[in-house]
Order: sequence, then C-alpha cells, then structure tokens
Amino acid sequence: MRTGQQNTPPASDNSPDAAAEQRGARRAVTLFPLLVLLAGALGLLSPGSFTGGAEAVPYLLGVVMFCMGLTMTMPDFRSVVRRPWAVALGLAAQYLVMPGLGWLVAQGLGLSPQLAAGLILVGCSPGGTASNVVTYLARGDVALSVSVTSVSTFVAPLLTPPLTLFLAGEFLPVDTGSMVGDIVKTVLLPVLGGLLVRLLAGRAVERALPALPWLSTATIAVIVTIVVAGSAGTIKSAAALVFLAVVLHNGLGLALGYAVGRLSRLGEPAGRALAFEVGMQNSGLAASLAAAHFSPLAALPAAVFSVWHNVSGALAAAWFAHRDRSATARSTSPESTGAGRPADSGPADPGPAAADGADGPEPAAGPRTAD
Repeated sequence: MRTGQQNTPPASDNSPDAAAEQRGARRAVTLFPLLVLLAGALGLLSPGSFTGGAEAVPYLLGVVMFCMGLTMTMPDFRSVVRRPWAVALGLAAQYLVMPGLGWLVAQGLGLSPQLAAGLILVGCSPGGTASNVVTYLARGDVALSVSVTSVSTFVAPLLTPPLTLFLAGEFLPVDTGSMVGDIVKTVLLPVLGGLLVRLLAGRAVERALPALPWLSTATIAVIVTIVVAGSAGTIKSAAALVFLAVVLHNGLGLALGYAVGRLSRLGEPAGRALAFEVGMQNSGLAASLAAAHFSPLAALPAAVFSVWHNVSGALAAAWFAHRDRSATARSTSPESTGAGRPADSGPADPGPAAADGADGPEPAAGPRTAD
C-alpha cells in the first residue's frame, strides 16, 4: 500500500476526514491479508485449476509495480534530498538486517535447500509498499517510509541478486545475471512506466487512484494462488515449519528495524517507519523470482510472508496507536496537569508520559495502493 500527500497531515485527528482515512486504511490492511489467505486456500484446494499459471506470475507482478509507479509523485522523493542520512540508514538496514535474518532463521530451523533459498530471497527483496500505510496507522514518519520503499525498489536490481547469491548460493545455484534482468523487467521498468504516466496524465490517474489498491490486491492474490497451487503437494508437511520461519523472520525484522531508528536518534516516528520498512518485504517479487529461478516450493515462504507481514504490521500499528492514546490520556489527567491541587502545593510534575506524547507525529493522508 502507499499513502498520499505524505507531508500534509490532516487538521485534526478527530476531524471527519481523518476518521474516514483511518477507517479506510484499517479496512485495506484487514481485507488484504484475508483476501490473500482465501487465494492461498483456493490454490491448495484446487491446484489443478492453475496448472501452467507460473508463466503469468512475472507479468502479474509487473501490473502491481506499474500501479505502484502510478501512485508516485516527485514530492515522494523530497525526503531523499532533505534527509539523506535517514533514508540511507533505512536502505542499509533493509538490505543488511532482513537478508542476514533470513540466513540465520533458515540455518537455525534446518530448512530444506528449497525453503531456505526462498526465505533468504524474501529477505533480499526490497521493502513492501504495504509498509507505507501501516506506518501511517502507527503514526510514524510516512514521508521517510515512502522514500525508503521507493529507493529500495529502484536499487533492487543491483542488490537483490548478489545478496541472494552470497547467502543462498550454498543451498541452490543462483543465476544473478538472469535475476537482474527479471527484476528490471518486472519491477524497475513497470515502476518507471507508471511514474511517467503519472507525470503525463496526472488528472486521469488521480481519478483512478481509488481503484488501484484493489487492482493491486487482486493481482497479488492471483500470484499467491498460483504459487500455492504449484507446491500444494508438499505444503501440508512443510506448512508449520514455514510459518514459524516467516513469523521469526518478520518479527525480528520489525524489532531490529525499530531499534535501528531509535538507536540512531532519529526520533520515535522515524523508528516506527524503519520498523515497518525493514520487517515488511515485497513478497510478490520474492514469490515471482523464487518460482522462476528455484521452484514453486521455494516460493512458499514468500506466499506465507505476503499474508503474515500484513497481519503483524497491522497488530504492531494498533499497539503503537494504543500506546500514544494511553500516553496522551496520562499527560492530560488531573494528576498530570495539577487540576484540583491546592494552590500552595507547587507545580505539577508532568511525568514521563508528557514527554512520550510529544514524539507522536500527526498522521499523513490515507492509503493509495497495495502490496
């Protein structure tokens, strides 16, 4: 998913527009994993119906990335110029933390070569655009989130193949040259095409923006159906282990991404943005590359990740929002403000909650497209 008008927050969290945006974002984050889960169940129950569908996966991914390009505007890249250190840090964390975690989890759980390579490929992929709307829901730094997602997508042809070779080469052969070509064709060119169309036909694209999230979501659901159908025969025996691997990979990525942002003193909003940028991956790209270069079974971790990272991201965003509300309630309570205290009792102690409440940014505008 993407968010629009990242640098223009709504006037008030209690305004009707802000409430509508929050409801729309929550609906998208809730319905997307449910739809993908249903798509996976369809592929598992009727795998024969999707025989030969793997050939369509790269083209379907191109549709998703074209939609991503349509939602981009030049202001999305302002953070790269204004805060190059923060964007560079997010990019480094994206391509160091998740690939390393993928290798560690695969080794620790003793995954088969196919599953290990698939999980590592998920980690070596760029950030998923669903991170943008989850950052919005968590009251994080949406402009930073969009910038890191965009930059990590554009550099994917340069970083994803060599990282996959370095970490997954011990499990399966990796043709980096062919992988670079596939990423350029299915990711870079469609994104650039969408961005160009947005620049040339901005008004027409603006009218189509509400439909883009659902087009992207439906396309990713078809990708998941095809991937699951291709490995339906082995899913039952490997499903529990793959789910555990994905939960560990994603959960550790969220935690370490948040830690990188906070330890770098970028502030609480940026820490939340980096948590989701690091922990949420472009699983559609990972599934496409795994099916094309390894096997349908290797694409299984990406299919599971596609569902789970949206669930975990929504839960983490809800926890952050709840923490902000609790901090605000404590800072405005009579005990905190000094209301009702005797005149000679001295000034009220603002307490730590008041300081914590100052960290939360106003959310930017709502979601635009889906990963």
